[in-house]
Amino acid sequence: MANHKSALKRIRSNDKKRVLNRYQHKTTRNAIKALRLSTEKSDATAKLSGVISMIDKLAKKNIIHDNKASNLKSKLTKHVSKL
Repeated sequence: MANHKSALKRIRSNDKKRVLNRYQHKTTRNAIKALRLSTEKSDATAKLSGVISMIDKLAKKNIIHDNKASNLKSKLTKHVSKL
């Protein structure tokens, strides 16, 4: 256990950030799954811009790597264009 005030504060803030990051990451994964399961092109096209925005936010906050974000966006765009 930490002995300094600043270390205790760092533990609290890390826990807060971890919970928020997990929530955002899981929400994005669910949105990606919903996009992959959609069968109508108009519906998928509408969802695509929102999902790409969510992926970009995760990459900006270093929750996922930039290259992973690029790969996801590329694959999802290809998937929507095939519909």
